[in-house]
Amino acid sequence: MSYTVAKGNQRVDPDQVGEAGKIPEGVVDLRSDTVTRPTPEMRRAMAEAEVGDDVYGEDPTVNRLERRAAEIFGKEAALFVPTGCMGNLICIKVWTHHGDEVICEERSHVNLYELASMSAIAGCMPRVARGEDGILTWKQIEAVIRPKIYYDSQTALVCLENTSNMAGGTVYSTAQVEDICDHAHKMGLKVHLDGARIFNAATALGDHVAVMTRKVDSVMFCLSKGLGAPVGSMIAGTKAFIEKARVYRKMFGGGMRQAGVIAAASLIALEKSPARLHIDHENAKRLAEGIAEIPGLSIDPNKVRSNIVIFDCSKTGKTAVELCDALHPHGVWAQDTALYSVRVVTHCDVDRAGIERALVVLKEVVARTQRAGAS
Repeated sequence: MSYTVAKGNQRVDPDQVGEAGKIPEGVVDLRSDTVTRPTPEMRRAMAEAEVGDDVYGEDPTVNRLERRAAEIFGKEAALFVPTGCMGNLICIKVWTHHGDEVICEERSHVNLYELASMSAIAGCMPRVARGEDGILTWKQIEAVIRPKIYYDSQTALVCLENTSNMAGGTVYSTAQVEDICDHAHKMGLKVHLDGARIFNAATALGDHVAVMTRKVDSVMFCLSKGLGAPVGSMIAGTKAFIEKARVYRKMFGGGMRQAGVIAAASLIALEKSPARLHIDHENAKRLAEGIAEIPGLSIDPNKVRSNIVIFDCSKTGKTAVELCDALHPHGVWAQDTALYSVRVVTHCDVDRAGIERALVVLKEVVARTQRAGAS
């Protein structure tokens, strides 16, 4: 089988991807919620979008999206960016200087999956701390803040991630975030929230994103994950912050010109998709409960809070890569995240029937593996 590498170890067989990039019928793609396809309503909006040159601030659809995002988050302003990685990098660049340190959780996206851009481009170093289930406390953050000594690198920023991707979609409560912000601000530190899946966190908590992010200095959230838009993310903060952010977006190559074509889909995603995220969470819980019943696989379903499920496959005799490869020909696509860790992510393009099919295939593949090992 001929694989092309899409991202990390996410493998796609070109022969299994149909016309116009459609996933073939029967495939349950659980690699990520980034694989979602735009809805017919999004496609119509894209085709009919009113556009202008966004670098000149003249794209009316982008402007409408930015105003609406700022309103929803209770911030003064917002900025449309191509990717979450760029959004995080812009925020880090605004709040830091070369030689500064950024405190983040060891498994955070900014530390592991953004190609060391905070170092290579923003000139900062990550200063990591390990939080239980990916969630940092102020005490853990305080322990790695640099003292105010001229020969030490200086701490400038705390970066939180909600939900915590590599910890299995775990969630910071609003009280936890505000406690960290209060203490950080007293010490003159800024707090940036990588809220790639902040609407999933809001769904899990039964809270509102404006309340959850009111004390952070900046927030990034993705439109192209659980919300289902084809591309794009947003950053939000004060007007002064966004003015600086717009400069860095251009510097980093993020001027998108007639971006209203994609902003139109993002507006629909922002307005309509949050209301259905509870379905993805219910499917994730069912997936976790089913996995827990499969001999050789290990997971605690009680820890599944949102749409991400990470399970251990070490007792199957296969590595995570090997297990994902074994599932792939049977139409269940998953993602390895560590030697024996497999991640599956629910989203709007996988219904309950797809979840049940994935569990049947997973159970059969693991059983076959164990029989082969015993023979």
